[in-house]
Amino acid sequence: MKKLKVGMLGATGMVGQRFIALLANHPWFEVASLAASSRSAGKTYQEAVAGRWSVSSAIPPTIRKIKVQAVEADLGQITSEVDLVFSALDMDKKAIQDLEITYATAWVPVISNNSAHRWTQDVPVLMPEINPDHVGLIDVQRKNRGWKKGLIAVKPNCSIQSYVSILTALRKYQPTAINVTSLQAISGAGKTFESWLQMIDNVIPFISNEEEKSAKEPMKIWGKLSGRSIKLAKAPEIAAACIRIPVSDGHMADVAVNFKQKPTKTQILKAVANFGNPLSRLKLPSAPKQLIHYFEQEDRPQTALDRDLENGMGIAMGRLRKDTHFDWRFIALSHNTIRGAAGGAILMAELLVKKGYISS
Repeated sequence: MKKLKVGMLGATGMVGQRFIALLANHPWFEVASLAASSRSAGKTYQEAVAGRWSVSSAIPPTIRKIKVQAVEADLGQITSEVDLVFSALDMDKKAIQDLEITYATAWVPVISNNSAHRWTQDVPVLMPEINPDHVGLIDVQRKNRGWKKGLIAVKPNCSIQSYVSILTALRKYQPTAINVTSLQAISGAGKTFESWLQMIDNVIPFISNEEEKSAKEPMKIWGKLSGRSIKLAKAPEIAAACIRIPVSDGHMADVAVNFKQKPTKTQILKAVANFGNPLSRLKLPSAPKQLIHYFEQEDRPQTALDRDLENGMGIAMGRLRKDTHFDWRFIALSHNTIRGAAGGAILMAELLVKKGYISS
């Protein structure tokens, strides 16, 4: 297939940089436009990120000399050059909402990493292996707004990626109550140890709005597409604590869960193994071959060892054990800036291409 032209909104930030690294050799997408704030506009991309490129691989050679455009002032030029845009904007929430709508109104599909539209009624929140049927909400969205090619689709919060995937594999046992403690890397705040000295040898037991997102967003993901909206799931109840820890990348979760139908350990592990990759028949370039990998070793998963599983798109699970107050307890891990951010959004775009919602 002919590669689709991609624009990157918020190209100079940490998540924007991750998008660019992942898109460098993508078989379906080619970066054609980079946009950021007016401070970066007019500079080459290499100049704009000088001293703050945070990805371990080098800036792709094809990207270095691209001139950065202003995400607002150059909107007309950007929309004329691309088939879709990825949004990793770092702005006021209302400003992001308005800007993403403006791009979509200009016939450009917007694949967003931001939280701004996660609770907009006609905008799907997609985890491609979990709720691919929610893409049907785009038909409602286009009818509501008079859009023919434009759309807005968003990915959920990075902190829920690991345990929502695992619990989805266990849905037939009807989880009723979940207690999760999320141990989150500093890149989730767009930081490195060089830029956030406070995090060296330190733990911060609060992340603004994160616990609410962790408890509520799964309800939309597990909801049912009904008519013109998503009918939210009513169970399970989720209680969350979110803690910032001194790790560069990778969000780990300690998850305790009660079930209505009580599974054995063998049944849990079989359900996880058989979950495989629900999208395997679609052959999406970024999809992992096996979504969830279970580790038998008592000291796994470990962030440094297992966050890059399946090129950062896999979910690691371990330490499945009986609990005194809950039925079962386990550890989950995912890469927050790949599976939880840029990689997850790219996979979502691939799904929308395959389903015919994005084209040249």
